[in-house]
Amino acid sequence: MYTREQFAKMMDYTLLRATSTRDDVIRICSEARDYHFASVCVLPCWVNTAARQLEGSDVKVGTVVSFPYGATSRAVKVAEAKAALAKGAEELDVVMNISAFKSGEYEIVEREVNDLVDVLRMNEMISDDKRAQIKFIIETCFLTDPEKKLACEIIRDAGADFIKTSTGTAQRGATVDDIRFIRRIVGPGMGVKAAGGIRTVQQTLELLDAGANRIGTSAAVYLYQNYNPEQIARESHAAVDKAS
Repeated sequence: MYTREQFAKMMDYTLLRATSTRDDVIRICSEARDYHFASVCVLPCWVNTAARQLEGSDVKVGTVVSFPYGATSRAVKVAEAKAALAKGAEELDVVMNISAFKSGEYEIVEREVNDLVDVLRMNEMISDDKRAQIKFIIETCFLTDPEKKLACEIIRDAGADFIKTSTGTAQRGATVDDIRFIRRIVGPGMGVKAAGGIRTVQQTLELLDAGANRIGTSAAVYLYQNYNPEQIARESHAAVDKAS
């Protein structure tokens, strides 16, 4: 069972709507500070705003790269990543080039992933005060199990920090089966982020128990407010007693 503090620190509070405004960004940053979430994830144009709002807090600034299709060129993705880091981003959620991957152009994907990881590691060398993290979104609903395995291996072997299931814009998001599958491939040491359609505490706990250690959701406040570990423990004990 997770404490409320542990639960909060696995939440990436996400705001990636096309209609999101500066006021929306300021609001979620304030809420993220209050609840001590792991990060906020905002559109690239609001990274500066989020960085100012979260300065001095324990909440990291995250943004997306090549969202939501991953179909921009490697050079554009690298430029996006560098620009986001320069503006204050500490976590980058990069959409893998799904089109190239589905075409069997695995070398293109591998080079892109390696180059983007290199961008972050170079940033570490010149930014002594912080270490940025990079997550690659593989959009599991579009991939077969063999494709998921290969994508995870490419990203893991490049030294990325996380594999993320979904953008939240496709026909489905994270599933327990996908999280278990990814965790088996990457092992215990790599981050696994579940995202897309996560709206209930029960769903969140199932994904965490399956092996996720980060949750991307626009419902982070609702989930935190409705997470009651004491009540869950009581209900679990009662169910065990009834069964016995």
